[in-house]
Amino acid sequence: MSKIAVIAHDNFKPNLLEFLKGKKSWFFGREIVATGRTAEFLEAGDLNLPLLHVNKGSDGGYLQITEMIKNGEVGIVFFFRDATIVQPFHEDISKLLNTCDLENIPLSTNQAGAELLIIGKIRMEASEKAQSKLNSNQ
Repeated sequence: MSKIAVIAHDNFKPNLLEFLKGKKSWFFGREIVATGRTAEFLEAGDLNLPLLHVNKGSDGGYLQITEMIKNGEVGIVFFFRDATIVQPFHEDISKLLNTCDLENIPLSTNQAGAELLIIGKIRMEASEKAQSKLNSNQ
């Protein structure tokens, strides 16, 4: 499976940390990439999952993840974002969100959507496993 990107604006970093801790068994063993300050916050919060760091969002981290998506390296994005703020690098955020749409990458911008995305991925993985087992028995 490709990498999972996790990003959170400052106000939502604690929510992302608690979400990831609550779903740790699902995230365990998967490659996770995070923008710089999000990665630092998660590590300081004793997440205890390995994280690949890219730059801070304001220093090009959003664009790095956008390129990873375009290259097929990232297959899911969890971006707990504050839609009420507009930052000087807002265009980078728009590019990231638009790239998810164009590349058909599942994207959640809040915790409720993230919960549903994981449920959907669990069901897809179980279905693929069952289909593979069925195919090998034929």
